[in-house]
Amino acid sequence: MRLLGSVCAHSDGGVVEISGRKPRSLLAVLAVNAGHVVGTETLVDVLWGDNPPDSARASVHSYVSTLRKVLGDGVILRRPSGYELALPPEEVDLNEFLVAVAAARDAAAAERHAEASALLGAALGLWRGTALGGVDGAWAERERDRMEQLRLSATENRVEAELKLGHGPQLIAELAAAVDAHPLRERPRWQLMLALYQAGRQAEALDSYETARRLLIDELGVEPSPEFRAVHTQILRGEVQRPTVEEPKPEPPAAEPKAAPQQLPPDVADFTGREAEFELLRNRLTTPASVTTVCVIAATPGAGKSALAVHVAHEVRDSFPDGQLYVNLRGVHATSAEPAEVLARFLRALGVPAPAIPDGLEERANQFRTILADRRVLIVLDDAADERHVRDLLPGGPGCAVVVTSRRRLPALAGATHVDLAVFAEAEATALLETLVGTDRVAREPDAAADIVRLCGHLPLAVRISGARLAARPQWPLRLMATRLRERHQLLDELSVGDMEVRGSLLLSYEGLTDAGRHTLRMLGWLGTMEFASWFVAPLLDVDVPAADRILERLADSYLLDTALVDATGSPRYQLHDLTRAFATERAEAEESPAEALASLERVVQCAVAMVDEATSHMPRGWSARLLARDNAMDSGTLARLAADPVGWFDAERSVFVTLVERASELGLVTASTSLAAALSASVFTARNQFDQWWQTHSAALRAADLAGDEASKASLYVGLGRLRQEQDRLDEAGDYYGRALEIYDRLGDADAITMTNLDLATVQRERGELTDAMRSMRAVLSALTPAHPPQVHGRVAHGIAMIHVEQGDFAAGIREYERALVHYQECDNRFGEALALRAIGIAHRGLGDLTAAATYCGSALRLMVELGDPHMLVYTVQALAKVRIRQGRGDEEHAALLDGLETCSQLQDGFGQALVLRTLGELDLAAGRLDDAEQHLQRSLQWWTALALPLWQARTMRDLSTVLALTGRVDQADAMWATARETFERHGSHEAMEPRPSVAGGVTR
Repeated sequence: MRLLGSVCAHSDGGVVEISGRKPRSLLAVLAVNAGHVVGTETLVDVLWGDNPPDSARASVHSYVSTLRKVLGDGVILRRPSGYELALPPEEVDLNEFLVAVAAARDAAAAERHAEASALLGAALGLWRGTALGGVDGAWAERERDRMEQLRLSATENRVEAELKLGHGPQLIAELAAAVDAHPLRERPRWQLMLALYQAGRQAEALDSYETARRLLIDELGVEPSPEFRAVHTQILRGEVQRPTVEEPKPEPPAAEPKAAPQQLPPDVADFTGREAEFELLRNRLTTPASVTTVCVIAATPGAGKSALAVHVAHEVRDSFPDGQLYVNLRGVHATSAEPAEVLARFLRALGVPAPAIPDGLEERANQFRTILADRRVLIVLDDAADERHVRDLLPGGPGCAVVVTSRRRLPALAGATHVDLAVFAEAEATALLETLVGTDRVAREPDAAADIVRLCGHLPLAVRISGARLAARPQWPLRLMATRLRERHQLLDELSVGDMEVRGSLLLSYEGLTDAGRHTLRMLGWLGTMEFASWFVAPLLDVDVPAADRILERLADSYLLDTALVDATGSPRYQLHDLTRAFATERAEAEESPAEALASLERVVQCAVAMVDEATSHMPRGWSARLLARDNAMDSGTLARLAADPVGWFDAERSVFVTLVERASELGLVTASTSLAAALSASVFTARNQFDQWWQTHSAALRAADLAGDEASKASLYVGLGRLRQEQDRLDEAGDYYGRALEIYDRLGDADAITMTNLDLATVQRERGELTDAMRSMRAVLSALTPAHPPQVHGRVAHGIAMIHVEQGDFAAGIREYERALVHYQECDNRFGEALALRAIGIAHRGLGDLTAAATYCGSALRLMVELGDPHMLVYTVQALAKVRIRQGRGDEEHAALLDGLETCSQLQDGFGQALVLRTLGELDLAAGRLDDAEQHLQRSLQWWTALALPLWQARTMRDLSTVLALTGRVDQADAMWATARETFERHGSHEAMEPRPSVAGGVTR
């Protein structure tokens, strides 16, 4: 691919010209980013700027098709977010040029100037004129300017190599022309001076400097640069020595914007000591390597591992322009951070949409390493339990580096640099104390200062706490602190260092708190939550949020609570340091009433349930939360932030909710853990397919319910797990969970729960093609339904019965039930259900052949779904309208929208949706006579239906494939496939069993 001149392709047969400005521009963008995905939105912006037409995305697809005909199949690939030119980078002349320039730079650095000149000459020989010839627009102008700067820099580097070889006289004419072309560019000026000097023309060289100086002053109002003046001075003195001038490094090809996370915690402003360890780490992290650099900092708790890791990370962050990732792995805790969840967080930070993150640990690790393969990212893994805790979190590329901290050495991390931190030396500990309390105070009482750091065990955290106490009490002499430490000398048993212990300093800070502060610290330690906001602490203490804020701020001021970064909703977040948490837990066990502690946890869970319900009520499917919402007084400020960005708020708090469910389950609070797990499963867990946390919370609550023998809670959790498996298209498992729940509800005699569970079970049965069983379940639901049930339930029942009628071919009965469901949804202001009902009525009218009515209903559903902003269900609505358009002969109008929908379903891990859209694309291609494309789409759809074990959908797709086979002359295969499909329709009693085989006439199916 050639970009350094007119844009064209190159093959063994010669040059392939690309006709049309927009296809040529599109090819240029893909070639500049060869091997990388370019987003469709980026392509639209390049081709049309700020005013793209409505058909822009479809046009991009059309231009890609045009290019594929010229370049051949397999060269331009469609990816989930855009397109990729599948060529090795070296097959693009721009990249060939950059590789040669880089090799020349290495040669010049090694004083191999002849080699450098040859490499640069070859690189410049790739240019055939102005770069990106035949491509216009703002993007092209920016890229052209960038490439021209690269060319000028390479030219000047070649001249410099020639000057190093003493070839100045032969370069004078070339350099004079360069000066004329770029009169304000200094480097060609001083190179001309050196060339003139080498030719024995010193006076002309000096005159050239004066000419340049006057021009710079007249045009720019500046004197020549120090480098330029240095060349003049050397020539004037006859001591020519080229000044050291940093060459501008070629910029990498412009690519699709990448997420560059900046997750490092704030640096420690008064960081003290560790000079040798700091230098070792800094040098190791900034030295280029052929593999990922890994540094492990190991030490006892409180020795300053995390502070050193963060401090050195801030020092070297400029060497990692693609971002910095940070996580506290909580290695010593029973609920340490799982590598799979950490990888999910990292992938989200790197720009991967949450629904596109794979389920398994291995798949997530592979995706993580793939993304980082060519990036320079620094990763800090704080507080690892062991080697297994971090192994899956290590990237594979040579551009990345990892800093790991742990309470133990990790010798099995092959190739890692290990830094073992001892406790501070006395001088370092004293220097930290001086930083905190002032040099004068330490100088006045050196013996007392020595006692303080000794009694603190020379541990940085203990010294810092003691220093903070002294700084807050300037009237205290240091000897008083030393005396108090000595008198209250007791141990945190698990954090001893020889005969030096730190509990005394922690106890002093603890005793300096108010009663409320001490109670707060104890309860936070007892709960074990890693990070939290003030809304969480308010119900824990049974106070309002402003009061909780004040208590937390005082704890933070006392260095007993760390202030984390402000989250996306604008709320400050807090966390307990490990030493403080251990101390607080110990004090809670000694001082708190178990009954009161459990009551506090129940209050927190109740508040969390209400908050989750409230957040869910502001999301597109929010009707479910409004039905569940509790009458719970919540902080208005928190509610405002929640309403402004419910998804962002939920993301910030998700780990808190999971911890609460697990802690409540561990302590036997079955009702509390079950209620929060249920609320979470109706929230973002469903809307964004966050299946890992859904399974984690339900499993924890189920273990507690099982231990307690709480049958009602077990049944409720089985229903939740059934819905999870149903969302994951694992219908056999979903049916099994619903069956378990029904057995329990039958024993308990809970008629209402049986009704609601049968309603869920009927959906699974219908989707599996078990239409008779599904209708039997729905009849049981209908017989138990009373006017006392809310309109939402009546709507769901009517909707479910209607869907079975439509599957069985009774479209008129289906429409009547759908219209009844629509009335119920409107009665309870369930606009999401209303949109689903409108879509379904349209589908039923399409089955009757009334395409005008079908288009009207599907169009109304689409407008409402767009207004609600649910991207997932929007795909299904677009698909329903597309089916109508295909039958109206207008299917290509929906082609681009279907491709977008396929991408959305892929990101959301929705196998059913992918299969459905692929089948619709196949139908569209079949109607348009694109038989190869139709077969490809239908075969992919059939693979999905087979994997999902949905026989009716398999048969429908096989029916369409049989038509494609017949049209392409494979009659025997077509007949066999149709026979298999027909047998499936008859076995399941679907409406297709009564329909004739589609006929083929002139290449168009009926």
